[in-house]
Amino acid sequence: MHRHPIGPTRDAARAGFRADLPRWRQLVTPAWLASLIAGAAPAAAPAGEWRLLEAGFGALAQYQGGHIAGAAYVDTTQIEGGVLWNKLDDAVLLQLLLAHGIACDVTVVLYGRNNLAAARLAHVLLYAGVADVRLLDGGLAGWRGAGLPLTQASPAPARPAASFGAPFPGRPDYLFDMARARAMLAQPDGVLVSTRTWNEFVGKYSGYPYIAARGDIAGARWGRAGAGDDINSMSAFHDDAGRMRPAAQIRRMWQAAGIDAQQHAVFYCGTGWRASLAFFYAWLMGWERIAVFDGGWCEWSRDGANPVRCRIDEDAARASACASDQRSPFDGAQGNCMVSPPVI
Repeated sequence: MHRHPIGPTRDAARAGFRADLPRWRQLVTPAWLASLIAGAAPAAAPAGEWRLLEAGFGALAQYQGGHIAGAAYVDTTQIEGGVLWNKLDDAVLLQLLLAHGIACDVTVVLYGRNNLAAARLAHVLLYAGVADVRLLDGGLAGWRGAGLPLTQASPAPARPAASFGAPFPGRPDYLFDMARARAMLAQPDGVLVSTRTWNEFVGKYSGYPYIAARGDIAGARWGRAGAGDDINSMSAFHDDAGRMRPAAQIRRMWQAAGIDAQQHAVFYCGTGWRASLAFFYAWLMGWERIAVFDGGWCEWSRDGANPVRCRIDEDAARASACASDQRSPFDGAQGNCMVSPPVI
């Protein structure tokens, strides 16, 4: 069994690394990143070469208007595409990484204006087999909130890597296609985790202008996302400053829905961004049997043979039965009653 370090050293804890995360090195603070950029040797500094990347969708102009010094820009269209917004072919991903000078042993630090874009790239890098992937907690907003500067200067071009240095992809188990997602429903220790809003999960609306179907995967459990109907929010996982909540709070939230680290947990959302952040947080927390179902609801809902539940359209007698026997409005393991989200 893989063993994680028990926790950060005293110096690393003073640098803001989290004692509640087995993979504590992989979630960095603005102050730590500023120190690294300045050429210092902060606690838990990369052992060798490192790259800083800003991830975004159609955000090149914003990047050019001001970004963290030394950051190169990667648009998410370089890693996903098509009508399903699934991962691009491995050969395309490999060439992108090599062009940015990224081999398997190069540390990559990521952030975004919307940190979901950075999480999407983080998941793809872990799938590829990059050993040291780090995320700036709070993203660009956290950096600016710390009073740190931006620059319009273009970074020096990275020297392309001659090879990745390891089999590619290194962790194919981190990404599920449709066939594997279907099979997961029959696994006694497997769970599909919907990281969509409550109204998406119960079928009030699809959440996306380009996805017509309402509802969710039958048998999936609600892993939470953001408050309200914002599909770009994962506020259930963040404090008021946009930083990752304590791991104990996230575990408690998932356990209430019948999701825990002993299961094989496969996260999905509409097209992959929110699921990637949930995956990354579970990975930080030391969960080993995790993956992202790449196609998510966008792909699942296009196949009429796939089992679907639209809870809000189900027989009103179900809600009456819930009221008559005083059951909770939500059964965390099965999601049987759907009138309102559970309160943790």
